[in-house]
Amino acid sequence: MTYQPPTALPRDLVDQEQMHRALVDHDFGTVFRLAREHAGISYGKIATECDIKPNRVGELAKGRGRITTFEKIVQIADALRVPGHVLGLAPRPWEADSPGHRSEEIGSPVRRRTVLQAATATGLAAALPALHHPDPPSRVTPAYVEELRARAARLRRLDIYLGGGDTYRVYLAEVQRTKSLLRAAVFTGDARQKATALLAEQAQQAGWSAFDGGRDREAVGLYEESRDLAREARDPDLYGNALAFLAYKIGPHDRRAAVTFAEASCATITTRTPSTVRALLHERHAWACAVDGRIADTERALEAAREALDNAQPGEPQPDWAAWVDHVELDIMTGRCWTELRRPLRAVPALTHALGQYSDDHARDKALYLSWLAQACLTADEVEVAAQHLSHAATLARGVASQRPAQRLAPLINRLRPHAGLPAVRELLESAA
Repeated sequence: MTYQPPTALPRDLVDQEQMHRALVDHDFGTVFRLAREHAGISYGKIATECDIKPNRVGELAKGRGRITTFEKIVQIADALRVPGHVLGLAPRPWEADSPGHRSEEIGSPVRRRTVLQAATATGLAAALPALHHPDPPSRVTPAYVEELRARAARLRRLDIYLGGGDTYRVYLAEVQRTKSLLRAAVFTGDARQKATALLAEQAQQAGWSAFDGGRDREAVGLYEESRDLAREARDPDLYGNALAFLAYKIGPHDRRAAVTFAEASCATITTRTPSTVRALLHERHAWACAVDGRIADTERALEAAREALDNAQPGEPQPDWAAWVDHVELDIMTGRCWTELRRPLRAVPALTHALGQYSDDHARDKALYLSWLAQACLTADEVEVAAQHLSHAATLARGVASQRPAQRLAPLINRLRPHAGLPAVRELLESAA
């Protein structure tokens, strides 16, 4: 018989909504507290089985700190006998001897009702079972790593339609799986270096999703990890992009540091850097400069981004993680920068032209970009036009598992309250209420 640790959670407790939600969210402090309250599992036992200091368990249970390392998450899963798919992991070895917890389907005893409740509370993808992962070969070749890179490209498409609240667990699970591969597999040729670069790419995607879902601390950690992995893999493009991500993330909190990071990211550009990557790094540099109020530097960075796209060679290979950068996206960034610099006569035409080519299917992104158009209109005292754009943005943002649209829209809507007598504003305020 398989060893059953004294900290194994009762099956019905795992299925309870509050516990299931905490597990999916990797909120282990809440998990530990509920385990003690509902199953009588002491913090001392949890500390022993999970190899965590007892005072640390108590601090986590009080909501102080989080556990984010892959190794410790796996250890907790095994100690508490939590099925791998609940935590975004591959099935654990002991699950074969634990009837009723199959990761390949949503069924008893992981109740469908619980899954649907979790989907509403924590996001669609977080409540679904783990994605299928075929067993890796005995020897990992460069060709196999390319298959994994193609898989990462396919999963990246989720970000077009879903917010970070939906995608974070999916992307984090891919990061964890590649880490396991790097620890345990035998590699041939330069496959290990390629897999390290893939992990850097996956960490960036997971970091972006964390940022989009309001997990700021996790986002910074993943970006920093990606930077170090890209350096280890000797991939200057991914290294530069990691620095650009860090610049984008810290910009609202430390403008000068953001500009420094953005400048460092552009310093990685060489004659071999793909055009979309060059444009992306210059775009992020432009944004950091705009947030810091540097008008001339912003204009120069935007021009460098446009030159990179204009001079792209036909058939030039582009990495999938930068393939979305085109002239439409550059127009949007141009409009955002000029909005930030309070230049509505430059911002409005660029944003209007770009958004006219942007499908409402990209609900999160279009809602965000409409918010900058509305902000530019407010700067120009076009209150009713701003209200119309905000109404459109609010409609698109409903049901999107992203923190950012609400963070953008709420203060702009509040700025319109003194104009509640205008029909367009009154309609927006009633809808928002």
